[in-house]
Amino acid sequence: MSKLFEYIEEKKRLIDHWLETRVPKVKPDSLWEAINYALFPGGKRIRPVLCIAAAEVCNAKAEDVLACACAIEMIHTYSLIHDDLPCMDDDDFRRGKPTVHKKFGEALAVLAGDGLLTLAFEVLTDPNNYPDPSLPKILWVTNEIAKAAGIKGMVAGQVADIEAENRKPTPEMVDFIHLHKTAKMIEVSLKSGAILAGAGYREIERLSEYGRLIGIAFQIIDDVLGEIGSEEKLKKPVKRDREKGKATYPAVWGIEKSKQKAKSLIEEAKQKLKIFESEKCWMLRELADYIVKRES
Repeated sequence: MSKLFEYIEEKKRLIDHWLETRVPKVKPDSLWEAINYALFPGGKRIRPVLCIAAAEVCNAKAEDVLACACAIEMIHTYSLIHDDLPCMDDDDFRRGKPTVHKKFGEALAVLAGDGLLTLAFEVLTDPNNYPDPSLPKILWVTNEIAKAAGIKGMVAGQVADIEAENRKPTPEMVDFIHLHKTAKMIEVSLKSGAILAGAGYREIERLSEYGRLIGIAFQIIDDVLGEIGSEEKLKKPVKRDREKGKATYPAVWGIEKSKQKAKSLIEEAKQKLKIFESEKCWMLRELADYIVKRES
């Protein structure tokens, strides 16, 4: 296992343990079962891992930002539950198993997603979740995450994605969707870690810019894999975006130009890290390279 994957696995264990021990078991049992089903086993946990990595680059510890990182993962999971619904992307499988609405029904899937979203902000704003709480930093981070997840970010991107279906995609349309639907939550993951670590404005800006760039590249590669990837590795059908008339990078630029665009964004992202000590941000550099090489 490479050093990068050892790092990710180590942080995933921290994240999973926090979620397992701190997400409250609620009534009715069906609600808890649906939430638990969606959260575990999780995917790559890229967003919370990036939050922790940004904090560590800025001289903080994983424990200082773990609650925030897990709140971001709750928001991401809620978005996947809702994204899979018949009224949205209408997907039957996620991470190789039936989607939440297929397992528990649409109504419970909607409410499980709502529950995770609101729980995320409960977690974010509870000072008891931080070893050394700073209310101004907690308020700042909560505001940034709300903007990235809401009508100025992910929600706007989801609406644009739906409205773009079966229309001739344009570069501007695809850029808007990718920035808002995917990149803004990746960007805010890094920004939040840096803010809670007490980083200076320049460091926060550079990590945010890095996050925005790799977020767009991540979605471009998702689009590419959706066209030419392995169904076995992706654990979902390929060419679904084309069948549904989705606005994607390959639909506008083709496969090869899309790959080139992703590589260009990754190189630009790595340039943003030059202000940090090389030894501290190795993980962010390696993760950027992995994004354009991944197969799932």
